[in-house]
Order: sequence, then C-alpha cells, then structure tokens
Amino acid sequence: MSISKYKIPEMIDLPSRQWPSKSITTSPQWCSVDLRDGNQALPDPMNPEQKLEYFQMLCALGFKHIEIGFPSASQDEFNFFRRLIEENLIPDDVFIMGLTQCRPHLIERTLEAFKGCKQGIVHAYIAASDLHMKQVFGLDWAQTIEAAVNATKQIRELAEKMPESDIRYEFSPEEFTDADPKFGIDLCEAVFEAWGKATPEKPLIMNLPATVERRPPNHYADMIESFCANFSQRDCITVSLHSHNDQGMAVAATELALMAGGDRVEGTLFGHGERTGNVDLVTCINNFYSRGIDTGIDFSDLAHVVETVERLTGMPVYYRQPYAGEYTFTAFSGSHQDAINKGVHKLSEAPEHFGMGWKVPYLHVDPADLGRKFERLIRINSQSGKGGIAWVLEQDFGIQIPKAMQPELSKYVQAYSESVGREISSDEVHSVFQEEFVLPKGPYELIGYWPRPDDQDPTFIHGEVKLKVNGKEKTVKADGNGPISAFVNAIQRIVEPEFKVNDYHEQAIGEGADAKAMAYVPLDIQERGVVFGVASDSNIDQAAVRAIIAGLNRVSKK
Repeated sequence: MSISKYKIPEMIDLPSRQWPSKSITTSPQWCSVDLRDGNQALPDPMNPEQKLEYFQMLCALGFKHIEIGFPSASQDEFNFFRRLIEENLIPDDVFIMGLTQCRPHLIERTLEAFKGCKQGIVHAYIAASDLHMKQVFGLDWAQTIEAAVNATKQIRELAEKMPESDIRYEFSPEEFTDADPKFGIDLCEAVFEAWGKATPEKPLIMNLPATVERRPPNHYADMIESFCANFSQRDCITVSLHSHNDQGMAVAATELALMAGGDRVEGTLFGHGERTGNVDLVTCINNFYSRGIDTGIDFSDLAHVVETVERLTGMPVYYRQPYAGEYTFTAFSGSHQDAINKGVHKLSEAPEHFGMGWKVPYLHVDPADLGRKFERLIRINSQSGKGGIAWVLEQDFGIQIPKAMQPELSKYVQAYSESVGREISSDEVHSVFQEEFVLPKGPYELIGYWPRPDDQDPTFIHGEVKLKVNGKEKTVKADGNGPISAFVNAIQRIVEPEFKVNDYHEQAIGEGADAKAMAYVPLDIQERGVVFGVASDSNIDQAAVRAIIAGLNRVSKK
C-alpha cells in the first residue's frame, strides 16, 4: 500500500471554536431522503407502488420533510410526484421535496411536478469543490456562483406563479466539506440574496453536505460553526446537515455538527445511499431518544420498520445494526448475561440510584421501547453463563432457578451447546433442564405418597410411601413433624445414600385453577455435597417429594 498518494486534511482555522463545550438538548428537524438518495443507490430501485408504501411509512413514523425523488430524471419519477399530489396522498403537515441540478430545463420540469402541492421544497444543488469544478465541469468560482444564482432566480420566479402552494427553497453546495470555506460562504450568500424572500418564519434551507467523507467529524463541526458565525443573516436560514459514511463516521459527524449549530438532518433509514451510504437516521434519532430528547419520530415498532424496508428495498439490515439488528440487544457472554439479569430485576431501584427510570448493565436503552422482546436479549451458546441460562428459563417458561442451583445447571447447558457446536434455543435449554433435574433416569419411581395429620396433633404427620426401586414395589411408613419430614424419614429406610433436606425453594407457575407448584429441593448428602431435584405438581407437598425422588435418581447417576 502506498500512502504517498494521500495527505492529512488541513485543519479548519477556528481557534475560538465553541462547539466542543455544547450539548444537544433538543431535537433537530429530520428529513428523509430515502426515496431519492437512498433509492437511487439500490441495486434494484423501488417501483412506484413500493415507493408509495415507503412514503406512507415515513409519514406514519412522523417525518415532516420527505425528499420523494428527482422529478426531472425520468417519467416514473415525475409521475410519482403527480400521483401523490393529484390523489391527495400527502398529509397536511408534510413537505415533499424534489431535487434538481442548476440547469434551466431541469428546473422547469421540476417545478411542473410541484404544481398543485400544498407544501413543497425545491432542492437545487451545484458542486462547490475545486475537484468537481475543475475536473468535472470545467468551471471557476465566478461561473459556479453565476449558475447557482441564475437557477435560484428561475426557481423563485416559477414558484411565484404557484401562489396556492407554499414552496420553500433548499440549496446545497455539493461537496461542501471539500470546498474552500470562504468560497462556500460566498456561494451561499449569493444564493440567499438571489432568493430574496427568506425570513425567520420561512427560512431558506442551506444544506451543507459532507458528500464524500474525507475529513474527520470534528472538521465538519468546525466548518458548520464557521459558516453559522460568518453567514450574514443566520436567523433567516436553516442549516441542514447531509453526511455520508465513507469513513464510517457519519453519525459522529452529524452529532458534532449539530453541536456546532446545525438545525436539520438529512439521511436515510439504516443508512441506504451511494457507496457506504448516508447517515443512518434510525441510529441518530434513537441516540437522542436514549438521552431523553423528544425526536418526534416513532420507532416503537422498529421490527415492522425493518421488515418493511428489507422487503421494499431488497437490502437486509445488518444483524448488529444499532437499535435494529437482530443481535443489537443480545448477550452471549456469561458475565454480560448475568449482569443484565440482575440489572433488570433491580430496575425499580434505578430512579433512586441514578435519577432515571432505565439503567441496566449493557443495555443503554429499553428494548421494549422499540418493540423488542426481552426473551431475545440473551442467547445461549457454549460461552453463556448461569445468569443467562436462568434468564431464558424465567422469561420463556416462568421457571425461577435458585441461585445455588444455577452453576450446576449451566454446566449441563454448556456441555450440550458444545456437543451440538452452535447456539441453542430456549426450548433446548428447557429440555436439558427437564432431562437433568426434573425427569432424570434412575432406580426410583414414586407411585404415591399419603401424608395424614395425627388425630391429636395435626402438626404431626403420619406418612405412607409406595415406591418402586429397580422395578420392585415397596411400601414404607414413618412419622414426622411435617409432610416432607415424614416422607424423608420413610424413604430413608429403603434408599441410599443418607441425606438431609434443610430447606427448599418453591414457586407458583401459572394462575388460578391451572397454577402448579414448582419445588427445587437440595439434598444435603454427607461427603458429596448438595444435589438438586426439581418437580412440579398442583400440590406443593407432592411437588417437593417428587423433587426428592428426582434428586435421588440424579445421585444414583453420579
């Protein structure tokens, strides 16, 4: 690789920059360019019906500025404009936007497409970088300014012939970040003067694009702050940002440029666009949402948005895409899983400790706010830990594994995952739990247990047990100070080894008449430690004694 063909971008001369100390506390205005900038870069661009469905989705999400196409580029693009207008498919609070180059015949065709619209934005652009002016168009600075001014005047005159429509103007000095900073301002000042009717109430939109990302994000912020500080009538323009992702920093560049004075952001859902794409609006918008900023955009059913965009564009959303990817809120690591599990269970303490309602390890935003389900947060493979396994069983099956039992269960689950060599499903985790703890094979089979309170002292229990041992039925009786005590005293006469039940964990699964008791019983066996057995039954005492039998069968296998 030869680095001699490249050079470090020159710093922007801004010694008194203010943006590094600024914070974003309010949402910018959002503009979707999916139907133009995003669509033109698809291997198979959307047809009119697909574009209509996409447009309606953007409106439902809450976007108020939507660039719907390049009406002078083709008859299909022109017809799409006309259909939205003539069939009254544009919500009253939405501005449609159309792009045009600064060429007279293209401008005329573009304004023709806007006829009859309630609210529209004509978006004109011209290349402002020396690279384009010299090597593509053969223009100098003066000629570029003249072309932009003439185009602006033409757009103004044609717009004035449509008094029934609220036609706004957006101007883009293409490759703004690659242009001479002073020339960029001079060009925009000339366009502003040519438009001649911008006010704070109806500002001219100055869209300052990082058309190709050649600079680091802080340079973009410097250029935006410098532009805002030096533009003559800053209160009469909206400074719009349009970042591309060639170096993978479009989101960072956009956020820093907003700190530097930007008012509006153009981008696409999931970053569709030329080369590596536009800035991803889903990421930008949800970043602000996760910081407590009202964005005006509703991503509460993000899975539906993903499905729609994938279906209409044919472009899959990357499985680790921020907020939207399949694995975005997923933890495989055991320590991460355990931390998430504990954090969610202590979520009620977050306001007191952190002054906010959501504070969970490894999850910076509540997945439920985006329509994501908790059961997909933790995925199980050979790297997973006890906390994640317990989480899956609780979320999918309502089973609350006691902490003391979790390490042993995790060994069996990890061994199973290693044996199959892949991620395993929650159903497979449940099967391992059932096979190893609830229904383990062994020599003991409980036929029945009948505890009966003493006639004189109802706290004293007489127990009768019928049990098969290696297929042979046996009946034993014993007494105890409770149903479990009587059962243990009885079977100790016919089973090995000797054990104690000091305490056990129980829970209810389900509600009402269908509820069952789940018992987790630790058998304390001398010189062998604790072995758990698990069982369920409509009666808690019967669940406990069945769990003891399960534990004894597990002991017999060790």
